[in-house]
Amino acid sequence: MSVIERTIQVEFQLRVHFTQAVFDPSNPLLKEVLVNRKPGQIRKALVVLDQSLALAQPELVQSIENYFAAHAESVKLVCAPLIIEGGERAKNSYFHVSEIQSNIEKYHVDRHSYVLAVGGGALLDVVGLAAATAHRGVRHIRIPTTTLSQDDSGVGVKNGINAFGKKNFIGTFAPPFAVINDFQLLNSLPEREKRAGYIEAIKVALIRDQRFFEMIEQDAAALAAFEPSAMQRLIFRSAELHLNHIATSGDPFEFGSARPLDFGHWAAHKLEQISDYQIRHGEAVAIGIALDVVYSRKIGLLTAVAAERILTLLEKLGFALFANELLNVDAENNLLVLKGLEEFREHLGGELTITLLQNVGVGIEVHEVNLPKVVESIYELQQRHDQPPQKIAFARS
Repeated sequence: MSVIERTIQVEFQLRVHFTQAVFDPSNPLLKEVLVNRKPGQIRKALVVLDQSLALAQPELVQSIENYFAAHAESVKLVCAPLIIEGGERAKNSYFHVSEIQSNIEKYHVDRHSYVLAVGGGALLDVVGLAAATAHRGVRHIRIPTTTLSQDDSGVGVKNGINAFGKKNFIGTFAPPFAVINDFQLLNSLPEREKRAGYIEAIKVALIRDQRFFEMIEQDAAALAAFEPSAMQRLIFRSAELHLNHIATSGDPFEFGSARPLDFGHWAAHKLEQISDYQIRHGEAVAIGIALDVVYSRKIGLLTAVAAERILTLLEKLGFALFANELLNVDAENNLLVLKGLEEFREHLGGELTITLLQNVGVGIEVHEVNLPKVVESIYELQQRHDQPPQKIAFARS
């Protein structure tokens, strides 16, 4: 027997730009990204726009068209922006992926053209999957429009849709050509959506950066009031830490068994599913983090002082730390949320690896979970939720 073996190295450059008014014709950033330092060619672009954003900012479609018209010597909008629904429901079938791919084919968007996604994290997932699989990959630019997508999901390398009752079962790892964070696009978000992105910043601070956590604590009142400069500081540092992890972890496409950036997510993903996605991702992650914080304390990893500090910050920012869905059971009276651990194990190749906390800013990987202690932690969160003044509820739409 013989074998031929070679190491294949592929270098990606992932650029995350921060700006205001990206579609103002006087702002050259988008044009420069599309031209990519190669003047003389007209670059084609297909723009996919989040329906909820289009409704909240009815002038946006015209602004996009005006931008491309103003720079027609360099860039070409192949058709009016394609408006599709955002939110988790958009990820529950392949329909929208196929719809985008159909337009890529119809307008001859090739591998030197661009597909732009303007919207929240769910839309970015759908468009990213379509772009990564059409022509085996066309250039993709993300313009995230939620706090959550600007500080976390939009600056990552994942795309995906839900299938077989599992979140992001079908997807790809495909770095976008560029990400453009336009802070002005956050202005029309409801408070619930503005708050949702805070949790991913807290997550990465808890496992990576104590000073960042302290900054969030100092800004808590301003963040609770959605003060723009405080939000921008949070988004920038969170995006930087997420990008640092992707670039330096040695495992950007998650071939290994550890996913520290999914701290608090084993329960969150299952909680979203149990609630039929009435609990939004950020809200579910807040509960998942609270659960893992209490559990970390119960098994002796985290001090009571540190745990209380974390839970108090979450509450100050307006997050509920408990949802009734945590107590939903199956026909055998087993808590449904605990199935999230097995799904995590399966997703990671059979070895359970979850991140817990040793201290603020210090995560630790564990491979075993004490289920009775997890259940105790759930009931402790229920008790905390039911006792004023900590009782904080989120409205569901």
